[in-house]
Amino acid sequence: MIRSDKTGDSCIIYLEGRIDSNNALSIEAELMGILDSLSEERIVLDASDLAYISSAGLRILMKARKRSDESFEIINVSRDIYEIFETTGFTELFRIKKAYRSMSIDGLEVIGQGFFGTVYRIDEESIVKVYKGKDSIPMIENEKRLAQKAFLSGIPTAISYDIVKVGEDYGSVFELLNARTFHELAQDDSEPLECIIEKYVNLIKQVHATTMDIGELPSCKKKYLDYLEVIKKHLYDGQYRGIKMLLDNMEESNRVVHGDIQMKNVMLVDEEAMLIDMDSLGLGNPVFELAGLFVTYQEFEEDEPDNSMNFLGMTQDKVDKIWQLILRYYFFFTDESDKERTVNKIRLAAALRFLFLIETTDLKDSDLGRLRIRHTAEHIDELLPQVNDLSI
Repeated sequence: MIRSDKTGDSCIIYLEGRIDSNNALSIEAELMGILDSLSEERIVLDASDLAYISSAGLRILMKARKRSDESFEIINVSRDIYEIFETTGFTELFRIKKAYRSMSIDGLEVIGQGFFGTVYRIDEESIVKVYKGKDSIPMIENEKRLAQKAFLSGIPTAISYDIVKVGEDYGSVFELLNARTFHELAQDDSEPLECIIEKYVNLIKQVHATTMDIGELPSCKKKYLDYLEVIKKHLYDGQYRGIKMLLDNMEESNRVVHGDIQMKNVMLVDEEAMLIDMDSLGLGNPVFELAGLFVTYQEFEEDEPDNSMNFLGMTQDKVDKIWQLILRYYFFFTDESDKERTVNKIRLAAALRFLFLIETTDLKDSDLGRLRIRHTAEHIDELLPQVNDLSI
């Protein structure tokens, strides 16, 4: 007998065991009886325990769809059943969601960590990025979509081949043979730091040299204008108006910006630099990218001297050197005044990003967070008179 549950405005109907010519007539009668008893409930078919479905079973689903005059959602579909649906074209007729295999991260090495998730090494051939929160599937699917866009545009990008359930969270699995992050390379001094950072910056420049049509990816300028509204309460009116004018005067750019291209998000795979963590991909001026790097490698240390060692596993002297090497290989400055003007623009954009990070996390409720907010606002006051435009 087919089970069904009504929850809110939905009716969940459970498909179980095998549905084939031997039981098709009885299952059809039960299913139609359930549908006839419904009024305006949304219909969801749960295939968690469906082991097999034949062409006779597929015909039942088609009849049910016509009876209800709507496209069902079919959830928790196993890989084998999904292949049947895909081969027969049912994935075009129904909203079908695969069941996700479970994975344990117990004992796995952490190779990267950010605000949205943590990256673990599964083995020499693969990694998994686990997102925080039960409702992360849309974020994972969006990141996969953005990664595909980047890959097709010629940016070396790792694309997820599987989504897994990790406890109450979800993760994306990537195949990266013998991959190491640039962060790991910089930590262990396996080669001169200058060589590591040069390869790393070459990838950053390759990303920024890639263009897409305006609107194809989110606007970094708009994102920073949104940041400004969130942090407005920490600024006095002149600061707010000055920053807003600088952002408003920036032209929209068609250059790709990764958005969080710190070295933990860049892998070395067979001597090729490759990006992961693509959920923040956008279009904009490179100042927004470099502002993010300034936050990672400079901002946090100011009021917390042990931050670089605790978060990055490197001394602040080494982290400072990394930042200076990024500037060297990205710009090749020959004039110190030109370097100062450019860095001031980066620092001002970084101040907005840093304040936003503090304001939107638990950091704002601590003494350290309040100190960071005060000092960052002071830096904005210092930098605004020195910056006439933010573009670099």
